[in-house]
Amino acid sequence: MKIGNVEIKNNIILAPMAGVTDLPFRLICKEMGCGLVYTEMVSAKAILYKNKNTEPLLSTDDREHPVAVQLFGSDPDIMGDMAAKIESERNFEIIDINMGCPVPKIVNNGEGSALMNCPDQVEKILKNIISKVHTPVTVKIRKGFNENSVNACEIAKIAESCGVSAVAIHGRTREQYYSGKADLQVIADVKKAVKIPVIGNGDICDVESAIRMYEVTGCDGIMVGRAARGNPWIFRQLSEYFENERIIAKPGRNEVIDMILRHCRMLIEEKGEYTGIREMRKHVGWYTFGMPHSASIRGRVNTLESYDELEDMFNELRQ
Repeated sequence: MKIGNVEIKNNIILAPMAGVTDLPFRLICKEMGCGLVYTEMVSAKAILYKNKNTEPLLSTDDREHPVAVQLFGSDPDIMGDMAAKIESERNFEIIDINMGCPVPKIVNNGEGSALMNCPDQVEKILKNIISKVHTPVTVKIRKGFNENSVNACEIAKIAESCGVSAVAIHGRTREQYYSGKADLQVIADVKKAVKIPVIGNGDICDVESAIRMYEVTGCDGIMVGRAARGNPWIFRQLSEYFENERIIAKPGRNEVIDMILRHCRMLIEEKGEYTGIREMRKHVGWYTFGMPHSASIRGRVNTLESYDELEDMFNELRQ
């Protein structure tokens, strides 16, 4: 797959997710076979005002490339200037613009999926960014803001006319958040409406759902989001199937435990033990979902203060 001038080894992509796709998680997913990873979304205004919490979001590692940074904002000048700043100071192969985040505090600020209601503003933002950078620019959108304003094709056409290199579309409206089923037909409609690569996003949780996404939509790539939380092996399963037509079994308990401990070590190395342990708690909930006694595991892990305690707890649970 190619986005602009960026070659990607396969068309299996990790979706940007706030609070999830930090550097350690991206490295794990890349190792498992993911072709392209995205940072957590980063506020253009936060970069402008040098917010100290933004710096870790922009941290990268040579092992994860190619990597895309995802920007959000609504001011065309700030978005363009901060995209140019990122290009000159950082090492990202792709700059992605968030037009799909459904969270109220983002939407109420006119950002994220609120932009689906503002085609003219979308055009101003994208034109400003693309006039100021040489890095390929992509955009992530939704089906529409609600069922009465399904305009993904219109927004995708605007993006293409501005010079955007690819569009990713989540087949739900902002109103739906993540409920119900993703509408694959709207992704198929976008694919027919534009010539740039279209990446399908929504409800991809295994090989079968990935095959269905391709078959129904004709999309050029697939983007995996929530199904990767606690399950980075999904990228190994998908890449093995599409490269070798081989179905790989799900990991056993000991492999999951090994990954939990490794993921925690990586978080601690990146963020320190105090923060790393606390951030690992939600990941443990995802990794252990469906395991016997998972509720008690989650309860115990929420009281732990050190890596040694975490390691001791999980070594007790080995088969």
